[in-house]
Amino acid sequence: MLIKRRYLPSLGSFATFEVAAKHLSFTLAGNELNVTQAAISQQIRGLEKSLGVTLFIRKHNSLELTFDGQRLLTAVSGGLDKICDAINDINAPSDLPMITCSGTNAAIAFWLKSLVDRFRSERPDVRFVLLASDEDDTLRNFDEVDLSLICGNERCEVGENLRYLFPDIVQPVCSPDYLERHGPFPDPLSLGQADLLDLHRKHWTSDAIGWHPVTWDDWFRANGLDVPHLSPIMISNNYPLLVNAAIKGEGIVLGWHHLVRSLLDEGALRTLFDAPLRVDRGYYLKVNRASLDKPHVQEFIDFVLTDLAASEQGHQPRGVAMGDIL
Repeated sequence: MLIKRRYLPSLGSFATFEVAAKHLSFTLAGNELNVTQAAISQQIRGLEKSLGVTLFIRKHNSLELTFDGQRLLTAVSGGLDKICDAINDINAPSDLPMITCSGTNAAIAFWLKSLVDRFRSERPDVRFVLLASDEDDTLRNFDEVDLSLICGNERCEVGENLRYLFPDIVQPVCSPDYLERHGPFPDPLSLGQADLLDLHRKHWTSDAIGWHPVTWDDWFRANGLDVPHLSPIMISNNYPLLVNAAIKGEGIVLGWHHLVRSLLDEGALRTLFDAPLRVDRGYYLKVNRASLDKPHVQEFIDFVLTDLAASEQGHQPRGVAMGDIL
């Protein structure tokens, strides 16, 4: 007779059977399971009735397993061992440490990812979860998120849970190929007829951003220029899309200093001249205090801050302040 899984007797009755078979005594089985001998006997009879076989030969002062009982004991013991192993695997901590970070699409793709790659070259056992979104402002508050990249006013109070990283500075960048084909661009005025790539104002109203816009109009005004009828060849609310277009030689984009730094170092992008625009806000690293006890979290924080300190030595453009033109 084939028994469908949904009609099997309860797992509890199989566990009781295993204990009774181990002791070959309903009394000793009852003592181990903290129930009466009569309860054990009744459960075994119910199991035998459900299966339609006799599991024990009941003698005057002892029990013996029948052939069917021996077969069932082998199967039950193996099955319960596998269940226990699976539960242990589920509850066991991960063998590899994991660090979860969140931030905007651009901050994760263009800044944090390069740091993660270099950190993992030294610590390949550490895994990372990178949560990127311009729309979801709640990522920073998830319990599982260890570190969050956020942007705010530079007067934000820093401390144990909020580490200041760098100011918001932008300057024009393009690919070497575009510069060779359309340059030179010796000064800000020379960009008036260039192929400009600009961020749509929708980008700045995203829930995870919500900052005052910085556009080509702002950059030109900061450099004392009034360029009427400015018409960028491409406008998008997706900053990575614009940067990739610039890398492919399609035009000039305002490059956020720390977001495009690795691309400048690699030679994928180049600055045109020294005319950065500094915005009155900065990037911060929000630390989940509960995460400081996790393996390698503090080590990664120190790695990030040390890398920033090294890169800023003589490498930080000052620029005109956005507050001077607003």
